[in-house]
Amino acid sequence: MEHMDQILLKAQTLIEALPYIQKFNNKKVVVKYGGSAMLDNNLQSNVIKDVALLKLVGMKPIIVHGGGKEITSWLQKLGYESSFIDGLRVTDAKTMEVVEMVLSKVNKGLVQMVERLGVKAVGISGKDGATLKVEKKNLDGKDLGYVGNIKEVNVDLINTLIDNDFVPIISPIGLDDNFVNYNINADDVACAVATAIGAEKLVFLTDIEGVYADPEDKTSLISVLTLDKADELLNSGFVGGGMLPKIKNCVDAVRNGVSRVHILDGRMPHCLLLEFFTNKGIGTAIIHKENLFENELMQI
Repeated sequence: MEHMDQILLKAQTLIEALPYIQKFNNKKVVVKYGGSAMLDNNLQSNVIKDVALLKLVGMKPIIVHGGGKEITSWLQKLGYESSFIDGLRVTDAKTMEVVEMVLSKVNKGLVQMVERLGVKAVGISGKDGATLKVEKKNLDGKDLGYVGNIKEVNVDLINTLIDNDFVPIISPIGLDDNFVNYNINADDVACAVATAIGAEKLVFLTDIEGVYADPEDKTSLISVLTLDKADELLNSGFVGGGMLPKIKNCVDAVRNGVSRVHILDGRMPHCLLLEFFTNKGIGTAIIHKENLFENELMQI
């Protein structure tokens, strides 16, 4: 039998979560799911349980998923080489077939996991309902093949699913004006969808603890990053690799109306619940202004 102190601690945790549940009730939140958390079965289960709980306490979650590591694995099995330019996969016609096949497999696997928890889910790609209209991505004259840049997000299908009590799970494939398939960076899709639907929160599950002022100094984790400070960081030269476009995407999302963007370590069990429902939170929150963050804390 549990000791009474342990029982009371659990009760206190639920009470601590109450104002956050009230604050985000009926709000749309976008979760970009990728990285190591997709490959580890235990972490994957934890993430899906977290999303299911967000839905069951009254939020409206939308999952946008990647699948880069699994795509690379399948390409290797088929004898295809993977090539990247500035972190983006060069996608020829054969690679595009594999990309769509793998992302479809990942998508329906996530639907199955959500449904198993008693929550209704529907998996779509950006092709469905003309959700993601794209054009060929131009990267300083470098040919990436069938890699798309988002021109427009049509939210009709997403909102229809949400209004009918489903969790939309979105695969990053879109169509151009000639109905040709394009692979899209999942971070770009998450930001574009969050902006288009007016999400209260956008959460990136990554393979790092958050944003560091100095990537070489693990004690320099930044808990709250305002747009002004984010601009300073981007211009400092300390941010590079895959984190540079991610932070730029986050900044654009906040500038375009998303209230707050979080970068979390998806390798941490139940990181979504820790971020959404506790006073401390984890990772890095990117917001518009510092005083807004302080006012929200005071209200809670």
